[in-house]
Amino acid sequence: RAAGIRLGIVSNQSGIGRGLLTVEQVAAVTGRVVQLLGPFDRVDWCPHTAQDGCRCRKPRPGMLLQTVRALGVDPLRCAMVGDIGADMDAARRAGMRGVLVPTAATRKAEARAAAECAASLADAVDLLLARPFAEPVRTVPLGVGDLHAVPRLAVM
Repeated sequence: RAAGIRLGIVSNQSGIGRGLLTVEQVAAVTGRVVQLLGPFDRVDWCPHTAQDGCRCRKPRPGMLLQTVRALGVDPLRCAMVGDIGADMDAARRAGMRGVLVPTAATRKAEARAAAECAASLADAVDLLLARPFAEPVRTVPLGVGDLHAVPRLAVM
């Protein structure tokens, strides 16, 4: 934020489409995330299931492109920080730089395939700010579980 970078959240929320969560529940959790990590310039989520075939659900780039359009940002000047391969695929398809932050949900193959990895969200931010024009680098070892332009928007 101090660097003038606009921030957004994009999230698959198939629990809504599967009837496991309500929009209100997702909004409450998202509100808490914003309270803890915000503010954010935009928050978008996809309520569809994988079977719905929508364009917004990651790994398709629709939601990311919707977010950057709404904010008036060039996707080529954006970065996506995520914890699974679908996040990295969506970033690539949208023309964004992707940084994987492995979690328990990350498959080892996804970590190996990621162009850039960071050990935490804070490390991903540091990487993006320190190396905005650099070729991708790994900041965590291979096998950890789960923009070559200056980023002007980071989406998580």
